[in-house]
Amino acid sequence: MHDLLVTAGPVPIAVRDFGGDGSPILLLHGAGANLESMQVLAQALRPACRVVTVDLRGHGRSGDGPWGWDAVLDDLDAVVNELRLGVPAVVGVSLGGMVATRWARRHPECPGAVSLDGNPPPSRPEHLAGMAPERAATELDRLHTLFAAMAGAMAGPLSDEQLAAARAGQRMMAERYGGPSGAAWVATFERNLVTRDGETSLRPGAVTTEELRVAMAALDLTPDYRATRSPLLLVLATENLPEQQAFHDLYETYRRGVAARLAGVRGENPYLRVVELAGASHAMVAERPEHLAELVTGFLATGTAAGR
Repeated sequence: MHDLLVTAGPVPIAVRDFGGDGSPILLLHGAGANLESMQVLAQALRPACRVVTVDLRGHGRSGDGPWGWDAVLDDLDAVVNELRLGVPAVVGVSLGGMVATRWARRHPECPGAVSLDGNPPPSRPEHLAGMAPERAATELDRLHTLFAAMAGAMAGPLSDEQLAAARAGQRMMAERYGGPSGAAWVATFERNLVTRDGETSLRPGAVTTEELRVAMAALDLTPDYRATRSPLLLVLATENLPEQQAFHDLYETYRRGVAARLAGVRGENPYLRVVELAGASHAMVAERPEHLAELVTGFLATGTAAGR
């Protein structure tokens, strides 16, 4: 295992190459995370695959650049070429799952792509079919207000008190998941800290965070699901995170809507597979890395997944 910086593309991309002789696989983290968050899943996949994890642009130790789906795919193309990975499979969680889906459409030769709950967050009332429009608008306003407050609190340099509180919060999250997953949670936070001129800030910065919000709010992956000619597995969460319980009805409605839309699309495209993972939340990579590794390797070996 070794770390390197790939500078051949539009933005320098930090990479961790786990080595090995197995088939190559790229692992992509979620928004606000970095390659440390994929460490446990990478180790679980390592016996069967040559695993490479990356910090997406604006995260971890990668460079900054305007967030755009094609630009991020260009970053990954540079990584693949620099490391001579040939035609890798791609697995991503959350934001990384959205990127994996776009990759599958760009690269029909890809042996397989896996999106682990890689759906854009609910942002418009039409995302909440089945909920009264007025209530949907109210719940979304509440959610957006919370997200904006959280982003604002962590924007710019952090005071010593803010940093101490944030670290304490990360330790609490680590205790929730325990073991290697808990350690990876803390390592992810620490990797996103940047200290310059005596001031400490958290990546992604305010500009990238806003670009991500806008990009995900505008994203509709349905055309990609229909058009991909690379085997694509979508693994959907079925449970709320504890932090989502205050928005229980919103997230339940959203998940039902996503599943219903995918039920229609999967009948149109034989390359698309969908699994609803019982008992798993959006944090499935921390909760069930070994199970996900089995699901991924089984899918890549056969192009199918148990539970379809």
